[in-house]
Amino acid sequence: MNLQSPKKNVNKSAKELFDLFSNVQNFEKLMPSTVEKFEADQDSFVFALKGMPEIRLVLKEKEPNSKIVLGAASSKLPPFNLTARINEINNVQSEVQFFFDGDFNPMISMMLKGPLTKFIDSLSESVESL
Repeated sequence: MNLQSPKKNVNKSAKELFDLFSNVQNFEKLMPSTVEKFEADQDSFVFALKGMPEIRLVLKEKEPNSKIVLGAASSKLPPFNLTARINEINNVQSEVQFFFDGDFNPMISMMLKGPLTKFIDSLSESVESL
């Protein structure tokens, strides 16, 4: 299953956004209002949305000023990644888009598509208001 959020323009440089996303604790600021739990350590965080199981995401990959990849760290779920892509527009403005890539069977995909789409759209909206 592959999902993507709308692209959002943010009044921050690509470096500022990259630094923000590199510190996984900052993802708490981006979580939707339905988040019931958020706990972070050095390179991962656990969150739970209302009506969904807890999910741990681990920082897997960083491309300076352009990409951050977080991956699932649970054996209970099929593997998936949440990627933030950053494109610099100029030195004070960037464009951000979130991507979700997961290897789910068709039935699970059908059940999760709506909530996951809302989740990445919410992250996108939150970034825009930073």
